[in-house]
Amino acid sequence: MILTRLIKGNENFRKKNYKALESELKDLVKHGQKPEVMFIGCSDSRVTPDLMLGTKPGDMFILRNVGNFVPPFKHDEDFHGSAAAIEYAIAVLKVKHIIICGHSHCGACKSLYEDIPDNGSFVHIKTWLTLGAKAKETTLKNNNFKTEEEMYRATERNSIRHQLDNLLTYPEVEKLHKKGELQVHGWYYNIETAQLDYYDKEDDKFKPLNEMTYEPRKS
Repeated sequence: MILTRLIKGNENFRKKNYKALESELKDLVKHGQKPEVMFIGCSDSRVTPDLMLGTKPGDMFILRNVGNFVPPFKHDEDFHGSAAAIEYAIAVLKVKHIIICGHSHCGACKSLYEDIPDNGSFVHIKTWLTLGAKAKETTLKNNNFKTEEEMYRATERNSIRHQLDNLLTYPEVEKLHKKGELQVHGWYYNIETAQLDYYDKEDDKFKPLNEMTYEPRKS
């Protein structure tokens, strides 16, 4: 039973892994978290940021949602969970990097090509998926796909491009980015191979992450 596994997993963590992290965790409690990276990833259960990147508690401020979508900035007093997390990362934690990480076999991107039932059970999903409309539109301009799977992989990458554009609609993000005090990154995770690629905006291509170079942040 899955809950039994979770309970056992916590027991193992407390007995083994926690001991190695105990002093760091207590220091994080005493002095507060100071992550330099915000990671925006998909809620997909196969995407595991800490395992993928070998990070520890305190290394990354993580936002996960359906499709790793970033809603464009909107100045109102509605409930904006993703926007609130971005603002907190910038204004309070003062992160120096924001990574938007998409992945292969993304259900949200595939759903852009499917009919979502028009009933109350999916009202928020239908609205949320409109954030992928530009990625779908960009993808469909290319009619050279041999299979639907090729089209889905292209959509996933195009979505990262457009979510980066949305991220820069946040005034503070745009300001800090222009000043060189904040860097934004688009990454793509291949679930089958564990390969991570980064988006090179200058070449408009995704390249292996271990080839990425970046300018050091300003002090």
